[in-house]
Amino acid sequence: MTYPHRMLDDVAQLASFEGWSQEVYTDFFRLRRKEMTDAEFRAKYHRECAILSMDMTGFTSSAMHRGELESLLRILDAQTVVIPALQEFGAELIRCFADDIVALFPEPNVAVDAAIESHRRIQAYNKSSLASELPTQCCAGIGYGAVLAIGPNLAQGDEMNRASKLGEDIARANETLLTENAYALVADREEFRFEAQDQDDLLFPYHRVVLCD
Repeated sequence: MTYPHRMLDDVAQLASFEGWSQEVYTDFFRLRRKEMTDAEFRAKYHRECAILSMDMTGFTSSAMHRGELESLLRILDAQTVVIPALQEFGAELIRCFADDIVALFPEPNVAVDAAIESHRRIQAYNKSSLASELPTQCCAGIGYGAVLAIGPNLAQGDEMNRASKLGEDIARANETLLTENAYALVADREEFRFEAQDQDDLLFPYHRVVLCD
């Protein structure tokens, strides 16, 4: 059975919606037509990096009960505090969308350090005279491994998905959670304790980072 509706195959128009670049759309169509192999596509766009996915807590609640401007100001607070920390730890890319922040690092140790420092600075900000009545807090997920350098964050793939799931959906305020790949490269850090989380209802196992006393 043929598909009865118009499909969009103009790569320039597709790219105008800012999902992927025109070159990436072109290569995806080549992949679909078997003019490019999976291996060729992956070789062209492959990269390895650590992904730090951070989310702001209470965004929906603050918008409902304090108004949309107050909730957006909480995002502003978080960005102005967290972004300098990410920059100081050498983030190769930082992208913000709504109450999410994504940063890429060359390896997970520095991503963990950046996350912990971001939490520390948010807590310091919340204790200062600058904080609002409903200060924001952050939660973080970190993944590491092979991804495709495409899309707005230049990192799409399984580890990005896992880091985003941890940072946006699972982590609570001030928590930093690691995928198994990220944990494997930071497990010998003596200043942290790592709590394994592997309950049956989870999509995948992960580890919680705890600062040692």
